[in-house]
Amino acid sequence: MIVITAPTGNIGRQLLPLLLESAPARGEELRVIVRDPARLPDAVRERVEVITGSHGDPEVVERAFEGADAVFWLVPPDSSLSPEEAYSGFTRPALKALVAHGVGHVVGVSALGRGTPVADRAGLVTASLAMDDLIADAGVAYRALANPSFFDNLLEEAESIREKGVFVDVVDADRRAPLVAVADIAAVAAGLLLDRGWTGRDDVPVLGPQDLSPNDLARIMTEQFGRPVRYECQPLDELYSTLVGYGLDEAFVQGIVDMKRAKNEGLDAGVARTPATATPTTFEEWCARTLKPAVLA
Repeated sequence: MIVITAPTGNIGRQLLPLLLESAPARGEELRVIVRDPARLPDAVRERVEVITGSHGDPEVVERAFEGADAVFWLVPPDSSLSPEEAYSGFTRPALKALVAHGVGHVVGVSALGRGTPVADRAGLVTASLAMDDLIADAGVAYRALANPSFFDNLLEEAESIREKGVFVDVVDADRRAPLVAVADIAAVAAGLLLDRGWTGRDDVPVLGPQDLSPNDLARIMTEQFGRPVRYECQPLDELYSTLVGYGLDEAFVQGIVDMKRAKNEGLDAGVARTPATATPTTFEEWCARTLKPAVLA
């Protein structure tokens, strides 16, 4: 039995089809924890066991982890909480249920940065790494998917790219860093959940095929869309003011700002890309398949 949390999120909705394709032949059953089962496609809902509720709720994880062999763990962002509360606080009820039901393997969504000089002042990433430690210390075999930023975050910029030819972030325009497609993260997670010959704890870097800068992204988008696209670097204090103005918790916003600052100082540069850490989807491929239709719609 494999339990999937956040099955309707960006990663979960791409992970589920992969598991539905392969799990039955391996004798694996699937169980999902979801707040609103109606958000699951009908074809999915008919083939999985559904536990309704939040996986931060002790009663929900108690039911969901009974008889489970493996869990896909993803903490949904909650901007009403501090980073520590949003990650470790949310996870603590699950730890008790993991131990109580003898769950053997957990695959968690985390971030790059462990072991770098900025890891202890990287806001949301620091909180995510602390969550990894909590899960590993519970005694389960644990694999933390150590991710950089996602290609898919650019979908939030689709309107600005369409209307103004501009996308915005806070990192230096020429700073190259790893970037990855969410679909590739889902594929790595599926492999780990289905082939559970691993023990102990470890990070699993998911680095994409190459490092790219914002200026590289702008060049590729310009080529793909047949129209100019440029990058604008936003000051960190402006980002802070904007997010607080949206009503987000100030501690959570500071966690975002600290994470962004750390990324600009090399947070994601601590792991070498190898055949084992690279993933296949290029930005050109993702842009043509996913971003271009959103921008040109």
